[in-house]
Amino acid sequence: MRDPSPTPDKTTEPYRWRWLILAVMIVAEIMDLLDASIVNVAGPDLEKSLGAGSVGLQWVIGGYALTLGAGLVLGGRLGDRYGRRRMFLIGLAAFTATSLLCAVAPSIELLIAFRLLQGIAGAMLLPQGLGLLRENFSGPELTKVFAIFGPVLGLGGIIGPVLGGFLIEGDFFGLGWRSVFLINLPIGIAALIVAWKFVPKKAGDRTVRVDMTGAALIVASCALLVLPLNQGQEEGWPLWTWLCMAASVIGFGLFALQQRRTAAVGREPLVTPGLLRKPAFTVGLGGIALFFGGLIGTQLVLTLFLQIGQHFSAGDAGLGNLPLAVGTAIGGAFLADKIGRKVLQIGPLVQLAGAALLWFELDGLDAASFSIWDVAPGVAVAGIGAGMVIAALFSFILAAVDDDEIGSASGVLSAVQAIGGSIGVAVFGSVFFAQAKTGDFTGGFHRALIVQACLLVVFFAITFLLPKKGRPEEEQHGVSPETAADDSGAKQHLTV
Repeated sequence: MRDPSPTPDKTTEPYRWRWLILAVMIVAEIMDLLDASIVNVAGPDLEKSLGAGSVGLQWVIGGYALTLGAGLVLGGRLGDRYGRRRMFLIGLAAFTATSLLCAVAPSIELLIAFRLLQGIAGAMLLPQGLGLLRENFSGPELTKVFAIFGPVLGLGGIIGPVLGGFLIEGDFFGLGWRSVFLINLPIGIAALIVAWKFVPKKAGDRTVRVDMTGAALIVASCALLVLPLNQGQEEGWPLWTWLCMAASVIGFGLFALQQRRTAAVGREPLVTPGLLRKPAFTVGLGGIALFFGGLIGTQLVLTLFLQIGQHFSAGDAGLGNLPLAVGTAIGGAFLADKIGRKVLQIGPLVQLAGAALLWFELDGLDAASFSIWDVAPGVAVAGIGAGMVIAALFSFILAAVDDDEIGSASGVLSAVQAIGGSIGVAVFGSVFFAQAKTGDFTGGFHRALIVQACLLVVFFAITFLLPKKGRPEEEQHGVSPETAADDSGAKQHLTV
């Protein structure tokens, strides 16, 4: 029996509170994404308070992204089965509760454990947002929503260190680093109340079966990849690290094979088979992994360089990320739409220019008089390029997704972004700390910039594999060109 609560469809008036739904989705998902990077500036405080070393810090940051990414595809399917509103509320409540656990953690081991749980809660929450927006908006409004939502998702993680630095530097009520988690409590509770009252109920499809075998394979494969990347540098890259990474490649291959077989026998896989036949989606996912791996990894290295290498306070290190956030906002909000489709090629070239400028800025540093202004131009230029890519990439990939694929697509899209970020934290952190241990912090930053440049070159190359045009909006909803033309004519007639 269908729930009697109002839900929009193509034959009813749009839901009156739909824009409030957009607001609560953005708030909740930014809260989720902020936690992927907000602890970047907490390293020295965690070391003093809990005795966290470089590996512990990488696990606090990358462990969250690991469980988030590994569980997102499953979270999307659970939303299909049990209803996106229900899973959104459950995920938001669990995320708020685990934030409290992180804030009161008495040891680095427990903090890492609670961060892993927080990532699982985020995996239940994050995929529901895009699906709920797709359920409550249509037509030109949906295009506007995605134009807002995509860049916001990208910006959420970038402004994390700025907010984290402000909270730690302020040391409100003597809470120190714990305040970066406690800030989620009032925001989470308020978002829960609004979502409970205004997000319309819509029953899930209980005929949807959740592929737990596929979920187990993807979780194991992600763990086998990120574990050696985090631990390898510290332990000197022993044999087990290489065996784990090889096993992860085999695991991802088995996952792809298992998904195809599951679909072939008439059961529902975690990833809708039709998605993998869309070039814009599959190539775009590869681009997202490369892009966010480089972006999140470089952002971490910038923060570590400022705090460990230049002895900046948490607040000053957070402000050091402000040029990146401002540049990203400029690139996404003001430049991406004006440039059009070629922004996917121009954006990484601008980022490369920013990385080159930053390289020369680091070469000319005077340690005695160093300030954030010495590197701000390069960081800002790189941010402009990043913002251009974020805005275009999300919108282009989402345009390739049909309505009946949105649950699976939301999970896959967010999962690849999170896993890419987790790998970026592990790789860039290892590269930086390998040099930092010798006291060569500038050299560590230089090596990180080389890795980022390599990723951007590969990303630039694969953008040419994407279709030159996105699909018309009506095709995304399964509307034939003839029907779309008839509807267009009818609307024009009514307008006249």
